[in-house]
Amino acid sequence: MIAWTTIGPAVTASFLASLVEVVEAFTIVLAVATVRGPRPALLGAVAGFALLVVLVLIFGSAIGETPLYLLQLTIGVLLMLFGLRWLRKAILRAAGAIALHDEAGAFAREQSRLHAQGSPHDNRLDWLAGLTAGKAVVLEGLEVVFIVIAVGAGRGLIVPASLGALAACVIVLMAGVAIRQPLSRVPENALKFCVGVMLSAFGVFWTGEGLGVAWPGDDLAIPALIVLFLAAALVLVRIVRSGMREVLQ
Repeated sequence: MIAWTTIGPAVTASFLASLVEVVEAFTIVLAVATVRGPRPALLGAVAGFALLVVLVLIFGSAIGETPLYLLQLTIGVLLMLFGLRWLRKAILRAAGAIALHDEAGAFAREQSRLHAQGSPHDNRLDWLAGLTAGKAVVLEGLEVVFIVIAVGAGRGLIVPASLGALAACVIVLMAGVAIRQPLSRVPENALKFCVGVMLSAFGVFWTGEGLGVAWPGDDLAIPALIVLFLAAALVLVRIVRSGMREVLQ
């Protein structure tokens, strides 16, 4: 029986990470729809989603044939690198070392780029706009798929992790369709901080599992690792912030 200490962090990590990725994809698709109209945006998004499904079906079968320890080790290392990349940027943003991610600004930049491509009556640009929407769906979708596999594979958590990702997709799409605006009010920087912490913790746990480490408390090690990474990240925010003050002085 799978413990709630494993299911809870897995679903939460999948949900929060997917929320960030879907918001970014939606922002690009919305920019395409605003500049070129809903048709190329919708067709591009649907085509991108279809390609994503094909890729999952092609490569997904290989997961079941991979030895468990190798799967845990590979996913653990990749997930740790993935999480630490997010966490590093989140720490620098929280400390004020780099600018916060601005979804409204990203929307405006994408609009400007699409406007600069040429006349709004040029049908060839609809193909470029559709490719832009499709690319956003595929790239952000692949990250969602990777996160679902990473937090769910090896312990029978693919379904809970997938439900977390699906819930994020539904929430973002419903909110986006309702307001038809870039979702700039979503606290994306805070979400990335939390996701970076959780994915890094999962990465360390799975890497240890793949190497045969006997974690104290077994699954209870996951929330403990999350707390350790969170504490370390908050300390690093203070250190970076203090260092910046000294440089400015």
